[in-house]
Amino acid sequence: MKKKVLASVAASVMASIMLAGTAMAAEYKVGIIQFVDDASLNQIEAAIEAELDAKSEEGEDKFIYEGNVYNGQADATTLNQIATQLIADGVDVIVPIATPAAQIVQTATEDNQIPVVFSAVSDPVGAGLAESMEAPGANITGTSDALNTNAILDLMFVANPDIKSVGLLYSQSEDASKQPIEDAKAYLDEKGVEYVEKTGTNNTEVTQAADALIAAGVDAVFTPTDNTIMTAELGIYEKFIDAGIPHYAGADSFALNGAFCGYGVDYTNLGTATADMVVEILQGADPAATPIQTFDNGIATVNTETAEAIGLDYSGFAELCTGVVETVTAEEFE
Repeated sequence: MKKKVLASVAASVMASIMLAGTAMAAEYKVGIIQFVDDASLNQIEAAIEAELDAKSEEGEDKFIYEGNVYNGQADATTLNQIATQLIADGVDVIVPIATPAAQIVQTATEDNQIPVVFSAVSDPVGAGLAESMEAPGANITGTSDALNTNAILDLMFVANPDIKSVGLLYSQSEDASKQPIEDAKAYLDEKGVEYVEKTGTNNTEVTQAADALIAAGVDAVFTPTDNTIMTAELGIYEKFIDAGIPHYAGADSFALNGAFCGYGVDYTNLGTATADMVVEILQGADPAATPIQTFDNGIATVNTETAEAIGLDYSGFAELCTGVVETVTAEEFE
C-alpha cells in the first residue's frame, strides 16, 4: 500500500512538472509588413521567417507569422490598412521592413503600444522613429542599414580618379535618402566635383531622371539605400551601361539588378538579427531601452557583366572593403 501511495505521489509530481513546463511555453503572433517588393527587402523578409522558424524549433516558445505577412507595395493607404488589420488580429509584435513602413506602424501603435521591431531603417533618429540609437525611448526598436556614404564614394574615385561630374539619383519621398544625399554633396563639394540632382517617385519618373543624368554627361551616378530607385533599377541599368556610366548604390540588390556596384550591409544577416531582436522583445526585453543595431558597411557587390560592358576596373575595391562580392544580373537572389 505504501509503495502505491509513493508511486501515486511521484506521478502527481511529474504531472505537475510537465504542466508547469507546458505553462511556461508561449505562442506569439508576429506580424510582418514589407514596404515594397524588391530584392533587398525580400532577402530580409525571408531571413526573418527562417530565423523565427529556427527559434521556434530550438526552444519551447513558438513564433508564428503564417497569415500575418504582408507587402504594402509602396502605397501608404495599403500600409495603413495592413497595420490596422494586424492590430485587430491581436499580433504580439509588428515587424515593418524599411523606413516608410516603420513610420506608419509607429503611428498606428502610439495608443496601443504594441511592440515594434523594424528592419532596414537607414536613419532611425532622423526619421523620427527613435530618440537615440542607444535608447529608442518608446515601444519601437530594430535594425538599421545606415549607409557609409563616404566609403561608397571613395570606391567611385578609386575606379575613376578623373570624375568631374556625379549624378545623384534618389526619391525625395524617402527619408532614408535625405542624409546620404546631403553627405554626398558635402563629400563632392570638398573634392570640388560638380553634381547633378535628379529625383523620381515612381518608375516612369525614375526613368526620366536617368535619361536626364545621361543627357547631362555625368561620369558616375550615386543612389543611397532608396527603395523607389531600387524597384526601377531593372528598367534603367541598361541605359547607364549604354552611356558608359557606372551606377553606385547603397545595397547589393542594385548590383544584382544591373547597377555596377552596390555597397552596404548583408541583408540576410540584417534580417536574422531583426528576428533575434523580435524574440528578445517578446521574451521580456523593453523596446524603449533596447539599442538599435547597426552593421558593418564594408561589403561591395560588383556586377561583373556591367563592369565588363563599361570597361571599368574594380580591382582597387579590395583595399577599401571588408569584402568584394561578384554577381550577375538577375531579378532575385537565389
